[in-house]
Amino acid sequence: MAKQEIPTKLSPELVEFFQGEKLVNIATVDAETGAPNVNAISWVKSVDEKRIRFSVTNNSRIVDNIKANPGVVLNIIGLETVYSIQGKAEILEDTMEGVNLKLAKIEITVEAVFESMFWGAKITQEPEYEKTYNPEKAKELDDSVYAAMMK
Repeated sequence: MAKQEIPTKLSPELVEFFQGEKLVNIATVDAETGAPNVNAISWVKSVDEKRIRFSVTNNSRIVDNIKANPGVVLNIIGLETVYSIQGKAEILEDTMEGVNLKLAKIEITVEAVFESMFWGAKITQEPEYEKTYNPEKAKELDDSVYAAMMK
């Protein structure tokens, strides 16, 4: 049986998936302990089939972890399955301009895309989340973060 080739870029469907607000888990290697570290992030957008950008507060453990070890995995639940996207992360900006919060801009270069859903099943409902603070302020912040993130 021939070994299945592992995709090294996002499919057009995954590029589109990353254009909406999605809940994404990111796995990094803890800079101090070397243990796996998993966090939920939501300011995530695909730039193209090989690059994904995201933003977190610049004092986040994620930033320290990436500085120590750029290897990351994004885990998403969507498109009726689960994907694990491996790549190398780079801090593009320690503090993005044009945003009222101190946020880092981080870009991941995609190296491998795995469908990691167990065999014989599909996702019937994607995870959803609700912002629990002022909806107008949330939209204003989101708009400014996405604009700065994609510059």
